[in-house]
Amino acid sequence: MSSFLSFTTVVHYECDEGYVLVGEPQITCRNSQWSSPAPQCKALCLKPEIENGKLSVDKNQYVESENVTIRCNSGYVVVSSQNITCSENKTWYPEVSKCEWEVHNGCEQVLTGSQLLQCLPNPEDVKMALEVYKLSLEIKQLKQE
Repeated sequence: MSSFLSFTTVVHYECDEGYVLVGEPQITCRNSQWSSPAPQCKALCLKPEIENGKLSVDKNQYVESENVTIRCNSGYVVVSSQNITCSENKTWYPEVSKCEWEVHNGCEQVLTGSQLLQCLPNPEDVKMALEVYKLSLEIKQLKQE
């Protein structure tokens, strides 16, 4: 006569702060078989601030290896990489790009108000450009004094 003893082992998983559990938080071993694969703790990246733009997926936190695309507002372009990935060290790779005002040909140096209105997409941009131009004139005048 043989006797068969069956042991059941239950394992509970938790992740440190700044990480999220991907998979089942509890797995059971019965008859030398686990109920599911062991879960993983994945890093969390905070939502990056994109001035003059937004992300393709909008949420407060992103999970390690998650990819998002930077989309700039009208009149702005991405300076370097448009696609970024949440990395295992809780940072974005490559570094989060900026959205900068797109300078069209012929708009590099605007001399008259009518040209300025033709080159800029909205009144807020015109106002900002005029303020920057005024500031540059004031700096030029100070250098001459």
